[in-house]
Amino acid sequence: MTRSKLSALLSLLMVFCSGGVLGAVAYRLYYAPSVSPAVPGAPPKKMSPEEFRRNYSAALAKEVKLDAEQVKALNQILDETHTEFEKLRARSKPDYDALNKERDTLNEKWRPEREAIQNHQVERINAMLREDQKPLYSAWRAERDRQRKAREQQQAPRK
Repeated sequence: MTRSKLSALLSLLMVFCSGGVLGAVAYRLYYAPSVSPAVPGAPPKKMSPEEFRRNYSAALAKEVKLDAEQVKALNQILDETHTEFEKLRARSKPDYDALNKERDTLNEKWRPEREAIQNHQVERINAMLREDQKPLYSAWRAERDRQRKAREQQQAPRK
């Protein structure tokens, strides 16, 4: 084989390989798993304590190859830890309640000023819109308010 044919063959092989590598990298980037929730704007689903415990102990048993006795000991440790956390929550509840009450008081204190700033923003946005855009903006704001109230109602039972 002549030197020019060998050079052309090596160049072609190098271009082919680099295309394969680039394709593999692009594929990984394009199909990378997303950390965002399935529904845009929706909070990620939180596991219940029972689900978390089941997943935790199953993963640990699988990864560390625990035998039956070790799984039993793990469950006992998890039970004792849960009890300790419950005692801590009970002791710290008055402090958290006081902080929440203070936060609520501060929220009420600053609510008029926050609403005034927000209303000023709405007025400025309305001033820049054309007449045909104003009803669309009003509808959009109404939908956002409805979604916000729905979120607040969902979060209210947790408090």
